[in-house]
Order: sequence, then C-alpha cells, then structure tokens
Amino acid sequence: MSRREDETLARAAVAALTWQLELAPKPGLPDPRDLDARATRQDHCALRWSAKALAPGLAAMAAAARRIGLPSPELRTELGAIGRSTEHSVALAGGGHRGAMWTLGLLVAAAALEPRATGSDVAATAKRIAAHTDRRAPRRPSRGSSVSAKYGAAGARGEARAGFPHVRRALAALGTARSAGAPEPYARLDALLTVMSTLQDTELLYTAGPHGLRHVQAGARGVLEAGGTSTEAGREVLAALDDDLHARAWSPRGSGGLLAGALFVDSLPVAVSSPVRAA
Repeated sequence: MSRREDETLARAAVAALTWQLELAPKPGLPDPRDLDARATRQDHCALRWSAKALAPGLAAMAAAARRIGLPSPELRTELGAIGRSTEHSVALAGGGHRGAMWTLGLLVAAAALEPRATGSDVAATAKRIAAHTDRRAPRRPSRGSSVSAKYGAAGARGEARAGFPHVRRALAALGTARSAGAPEPYARLDALLTVMSTLQDTELLYTAGPHGLRHVQAGARGVLEAGGTSTEAGREVLAALDDDLHARAWSPRGSGGLLAGALFVDSLPVAVSSPVRAA
C-alpha cells in the first residue's frame, strides 16, 4: 500500500460515518432532523463537520499498520497513541464519534494490513490487533469499562476482541435487505436495528440500566418483525420507537458506531480501488 491508499481508506471510513449520520429516522440517535440539537442534544451539522477531523488520524493508523506489517503489540500501542491524539483533534472540531473512531480505527488498520480482505476477514484481522494491550493507555477506568464491569457487558473492547460480531451481523442484514429489493437507506436502517436488537450497549446501560437496554432491544426487534423499514408496518413501529427513545432521552450510540464500521467494510472493494469522498 501507499500513502495515497492510506488516505483512501481514511476517506472511505469518514464516508461510512457520514452515511450513518445521514440516515433517518434513527431511534435515539442524531440524524438530519437534529439541525439545532433539540432532539438528541447533538447538532447534526456539527457531527458531520467533526467527522472530517477523523481523516488524518485514520490515515495515520493505516500507515502505521502498513509500516509495521503485523497485528502486533507494537501496532496496538501505536494505534492507541494515534487515537488519543485524534480524539483531541475531533474535540476541537466539535466532538463526538469516540465509539466510531475505535471501531473504524481498528478496521482501517486491518484493511491496511490485508488490502484484499473483505467482510469477516477484515473483522478477524481487527480481532487480532485488539487482542493486544495498549501499553501506553492511561490507567484510569472509562465510563464504558466501568459499566462493562458492573453489568458484565462486552463493551467496545469486548466487541473488538470478539471480532466485531455486530459489524458482521450488520453486513449480513445489509445483504439480506438488498437481496429482498429494499432501497439502500432502508437496508442500512435494517442493519442498524439488527445491531440494536442484540448489542449490550454500554451507553444505554449507563443511562437506562438493564431494563432500558432490554426495552430498546425489544423495540428494535419489533421493527424487524413487522417487516423492516422498507414496509409500511415496519416504518410505523420505527416511528413509535423513535418517539419513545427521544422522549426518554435514551441513545443507543454504540449501535451507530458499529453500523459505520459495517458500512466501511461493505465499501472496501470500491474503497481500495478508487478514492471515496465523504458528503
């Protein structure tokens, strides 16, 4: 790979995050209806802008993977250092995307290590990177790690160390919806709901507890069981779930970042061969 290919992977990852942001309605998550942040307290325009600040860090992660060449402890430590620097840049640009950066960073590095890999093979390589400990990481518990310890949830780190099972579930849901003739926005929403239906989202556990998490999971399953978002019945259930989560101020943020990861991996055959520009 070359520097140009590193930058291409980074642009593809930012594009995937932007596609996720553009979807609507996303229950409890920022979408284009949140232009003034009334619904989710996260300004959609600001999130789109700050997503662009991820690109230099993601390109640096791809370059590190290309230079080191193995999913080694050295690579894991370097990705962590780049990630912390990128968090600072994103915060200056408006903030957000911490979970998405973790997911996309590992997947971008995996794609750089295995340029011809797609789908579950990329997730498997990311798993090998995530299996190592970041030796330079601050030794203070994060909110996610504290919630994971309290409730026994896998959390973002566990998701990565398991090979991103929810990224793979989202990829399968995209394929199923597309095969059934669903328009692309509906296929992506179905993939999001598939993730929401089973993910032990630590953000939800923190704000709503286990009961709230189960409530959201059941609501997402209800949309899919009604026929998915490409059907009128499914959209009615989705609208009710959307209203419910906004009223409760519950946000399944982990699902949004994992969908972005799935959309990135889904784009890889195109992403590696030609530049992708985020909207």
